[in-house]
Amino acid sequence: MHKSLLFLSIFLLASCTLNGISGSSNNQDTSNVDYYPDDQLLVAGNLQFKDHNYGKANSLFKKALDVAPNDPVALLGYAASSDMLRRFDLADLAYKKLQPIIGNRIVYHNNYGYSQLLRGNLQAARRHFIVAYEIDPANETAANNLQLLRNSSSYQKRSPGDLKGI
Repeated sequence: MHKSLLFLSIFLLASCTLNGISGSSNNQDTSNVDYYPDDQLLVAGNLQFKDHNYGKANSLFKKALDVAPNDPVALLGYAASSDMLRRFDLADLAYKKLQPIIGNRIVYHNNYGYSQLLRGNLQAARRHFIVAYEIDPANETAANNLQLLRNSSSYQKRSPGDLKGI
């Protein structure tokens, strides 16, 4: 009887440790994370974004971040699709996490500058567009963003409901 209890105790202790119940903080629960081969979610997210399906793109990039939380492509896609959905709170979280990962790259400054432009923060947008342009003056996106900023500064800032009667 004692041998049975001892064996059962050892078995339960071993199974608890193997199943992550041991109290170790290094174990992560991955039961809700699906496996996606290659870059399936990123490719699908980029396609949805290009087709202007920003909600679907955002969902796909979010799933990609669930699998790989520090993936710069997933973070950029999530931030950009959040911007297009006007979810600047989510975009800011992604940009904040992205900046230390990719550093001072042109794609970061172009995207974050565009995010600021969408919010109407023209001075902040200009700062990021200028940095992007200084990194690579031949970059077409940086030049286009500066032109877009010049065009945007000539329009009045209106609240979202001002044009309903037109």
